[in-house]
Formats: sequence, C-alpha cells, structure tokens
Amino acid sequence: MTLFLIRLGVQYGNSQLRFYSSRSIMKKGLVLGVYETDKDNVLLLTSTATKYNELANGKLLKTITLAGPKIPKGDARVFWGLDESEYAGIAVVGLGKPSVGINELEEIHEGKENVRLAAAAGCRALSAADIKDISVESLGDAEAAAEGAGLATWLFQEYKNEKKKKTLPKISLYGDEGQEQWRIGIIKAQAQNWARLLADTPANLMTPTVFAQEVSKVLTSLQIDVKVHDRAWAEQKGMGSFLSVSNGSIQPPKFVEISYKGAGDDVQPVVFVGKGVTFDAGGISIKPAAQMDEMRADMGGAACVVASIKAAAELKLKLNIIGLIPLTENLPSGSATKPGDLVVAMNGKSIIVDNTDAEGRLILADALCYAHEFQPKFILDIATLTGAMIIALANAATGVFSNNTQLYESLRNAGTISGDRVWRFPLWKYFSDKISKCVKAADLNNLAKGKGGGSCTAAAFLREFAGETTPWMHLDIAGVSGPGNDDLPYLSGMTGRPTRTLIQFLQNL
Repeated sequence: MTLFLIRLGVQYGNSQLRFYSSRSIMKKGLVLGVYETDKDNVLLLTSTATKYNELANGKLLKTITLAGPKIPKGDARVFWGLDESEYAGIAVVGLGKPSVGINELEEIHEGKENVRLAAAAGCRALSAADIKDISVESLGDAEAAAEGAGLATWLFQEYKNEKKKKTLPKISLYGDEGQEQWRIGIIKAQAQNWARLLADTPANLMTPTVFAQEVSKVLTSLQIDVKVHDRAWAEQKGMGSFLSVSNGSIQPPKFVEISYKGAGDDVQPVVFVGKGVTFDAGGISIKPAAQMDEMRADMGGAACVVASIKAAAELKLKLNIIGLIPLTENLPSGSATKPGDLVVAMNGKSIIVDNTDAEGRLILADALCYAHEFQPKFILDIATLTGAMIIALANAATGVFSNNTQLYESLRNAGTISGDRVWRFPLWKYFSDKISKCVKAADLNNLAKGKGGGSCTAAAFLREFAGETTPWMHLDIAGVSGPGNDDLPYLSGMTGRPTRTLIQFLQNL
C-alpha cells in the first residue's frame, strides 16, 4: 500500500514535503489530535485518536512517528492511506500541552484556544487537499473544536460567479463524545458567521432597509419579535441626534427593535444597543478615500447584537433580551448635517456637531435614551466607534467602558473563555469635562477639544445618555471587527467579533 503524506508548516531541511494523491480518493477526512510532551519521540494522542489508532492497527502512530513526532501547536499534518474504508485523509493536529487552563496574565483559556486553532488548521488542511466532508473529533473540548472548525470553514463569497465559488466543507463531530457541546459551539460559530456576512456585504446591498428586512426574516423565524420603526416614529420620539446623521442620504433611516423572551414577564430584560451605520463616508467631515470601502462594516456593532440574540434563541437561554438597532448611512450632500450644527437628543440635551464623522455616538445617544423605557437590568452598547481604539489595542481586544465593575468582570470572564478578549478603560470626569465644558452654545460637543483620549471622550459622551443609576457597558470594537486579524487564523475578512464573547456573557447570566 502506498502512503502519501502532507506536512503543513513543518520544515524538512530547507523545503516542505507536499505529496498530493489523486482526487479520486479524496472523499472524507478526519481531524485527530496529539499533545506535546517533554520527552523526545514520545507521542500523546487524544483518547479518540488512540481509539482510531487501534482501529487502524497501529498505523496512525507508526506513520506520525515516521514523519517526526513533534507536531507544533496549531499545526496540521495530513496522512493518506491509513483508512481503506471511510476516511481518505487523516489530519493530525497539534494541541500543545495537555490540561492547559486559564493564563491569568494573558487573560485567555489557552486550552480552549489551542483546540480552536487546531480544529481550524485540520479543517483547512483537508479542505486545501480537496476534501469537503470533514469529521472532527472533540479534541478534548467539543465546543471549542466546533467554534474553530465552523469559523475556519466559512468564507464570504456571496456574489462570486457560481463557477468561481469555492466549495465550503461540511463539518461534523466524529464519535459520540461531546455532542451537546459540539451543538453549542456550532451555534456560536454560525452566529458569528452571520455577523461576518452582514458586515462584509457591500453597502449598496446592505442599506438600512435591507438590514432591517434581513434581520426580521432570520429572527422572526425563531419566534423573536421584531419591529422596524421609520423616520416618523423617530421624530415622534424626539430622536433628533439619530436623525441628524441620516440627513445626507437618500436611504431612509430605520430603527429596529428586537424582543426575545426566554423568561417570564416579571424578569427584567437586558438591553443590547448596536451601532448600525451601514456606510460611513464621514458626512461633510469626509473620510480619506483609502480603505473607505471598509466602512460598509460600520454596522458591525448592530451585526453582533442581532447575531448574539439569534444564538440566545437557539440556545433557549432563560433571559429577556431587548435589541435596539439605529440604522442609517452617513453621507455628504446638500442636505447633510454641517459641522457646527446643533441637534437635540431624546433626553433634551443639546449637542453641537463639531465633526460629522463622530456620528456613531449621535445615533447611539438616542438609542440609549430609548433603552431606559424598558426598565432594563443593564444596558450594553457595542459600536465600531473610534479609530483611537485601534491605536490603543490594535486588534487584540475590545475596549470596554463601564459604570459597574461586577458587570465588566462578567464580560471579562466571558472573553477569557471565548478567546475574544476585552479590556477596560476609564470613565473619569476628566473625559466628561472635555465634551461638556468645551462648548458654550449647547450642553455637549460631539467631539472633544484637544488631542488624545478619543475613545475615552467618546465613551464620556455616551455616558450622558446611559444615565448614572442603570448599570451600563460600552464596547468599542473598532479594532477587532475589520479585516487584518492575522493572529486569529480561523477568521478572514470581516470578523464578526466579539459575537461569541457576547453569547458566552449571556450564558453566564
């Protein structure tokens, strides 16, 4: 019997060995795991891989040893000819050291993240070898394995010619171990992939109207109540801050109100508010042309909110959740709001629009005011809000501002488990003074005077509408939502981050 070997990312001298068998044998693939050990030439297979090795009469272990037993964490090797009955290709993936838990300094559960990376590497290696029916063992954590596999095998290609579209692999759990955990992980991955799809869709095909229609279609099928309010409703509510952003676009603004009831009517709801700017040119304060196309994803916060509520319904979480999505474009035109114009928010506060490109906080202001009508347990808003957050954290974590430490700690713990971390920033009076004391003609300025602290002053602006007594968190996702997250190989394109952290947060509640 001829043995074919692919080793991905592992060097043999100055070259890589890549042997491809004919497509005729590339039918089904299997991903199995192996741990690192401190001893040379000693392998530690997962329990499932050990059982498979027995079924294969020891060929798996012999073949890995022949190729060299060290498989680095997050790496994959594909072996051929081990299974003459069902699996044409076996991807063996490195899981790092066994029994790894939370790294307190890194604030991440390394064991779970190692599983995500390994599952992703194995699926991508088999897919690259033209295997599109892939079974993945639990790798010690079926939920994390499902997340890594589900995220890595999805690709935004909705508008490619059918002949040019890549065939995306079908993934499933191998064996009976961890079936419920696998189901949960798939729900989380699919939710994040929906957020990625919404964010990556070209802005002319994802207007406020289309976004509202898509969300209504998906969520109402899960028996979630969705109301789509129009401009007249927002005017009646006094949402002058939100509506001012829409003045420059011919696309009508929408305000989507979502209600998921997983608990009794006497249970206080939590309210999620998502920034829904479906394209942001900056308005009159127009952005530079370079990479402006990425502003189609300026509704990434809205995408995370609807995706997390979708997952909550599929997981049947015993919570009541309200989702509020103000939707608009921000474009320059003869009718657009001008720098220096004055607008009035729903709570009566007057705002000088010093810079029309600081529009996200204007639409969130009215949504935060409206959130209080639901008498929420707490309010969480999420937005691609400031470029300053990219400077502060790059794409390593979501920046968080909160008036409640216990609430933040719950979110931080969720990020540790999901592998999509958060980091807290200050809400000091120092920053509030920058947006209130710098203007004499109104209560607030939408942009602070002076340099630095842009993310903090934006959060201070939102604090004026979140209130002082209701627990509140503001998540700035400008650094994590866009492309270029090369440190997470299971993601490409718009990331949909931090959807899984929000879902984990809701689960923890």
